[in-house]
Amino acid sequence: MRALYRENTAVEKIPTEVLLGAYMEGVFPMSEDGKIYWFQPKERGVIPLDDRFHIPRGLRRSIKKRPFEVRFDTSFQEVMEGCRDREETWIDPVIMESYCELFKQGFAHSVECWDEEGLQGGLYGVRLGRAFFGESMFSRKTDASKIAMVNLVEWLREERVILLDTQWMTDHLRTFGGYEVPQAEYRQMLAEAVEI
Repeated sequence: MRALYRENTAVEKIPTEVLLGAYMEGVFPMSEDGKIYWFQPKERGVIPLDDRFHIPRGLRRSIKKRPFEVRFDTSFQEVMEGCRDREETWIDPVIMESYCELFKQGFAHSVECWDEEGLQGGLYGVRLGRAFFGESMFSRKTDASKIAMVNLVEWLREERVILLDTQWMTDHLRTFGGYEVPQAEYRQMLAEAVEI
């Protein structure tokens, strides 16, 4: 269930310090009808980074075929545009501008799946300390976003990240071993992960 945190209607870009401060408190923004709303779900979705992370059998077969070249941080704005390209989206120009600024400052990252026809899928999110906050993902070709997810987890393990936050849980994310934690438990996990 979404929990409304606060609303800001008169911004062109959310200041970086406001965004980062919100993430450190377990809060994140989304846009609806031209307004920025801030959320703190009572049940938080997370994906395990240990051996509980699950790669479905069919996806394993797809990965072995190497259908995509996986890149990091080479086309952040294009990934956001891919995530925005759907009938209903919370990614408006304010969100685009705000997260592109986070990317320029080294706090936001993208994982991208490319082939000879261009960008076919990917995801983006925010990194703070040993936490990564997944924001959105998209696919133009089969398994592109899933392969991006697997590569994200590999990178986060190398970086010794301990929290992969997905905001809300979906059936799609459950296939990777994703689960929900109560807000109080999540805040403990977050505190450990963002401690610098």
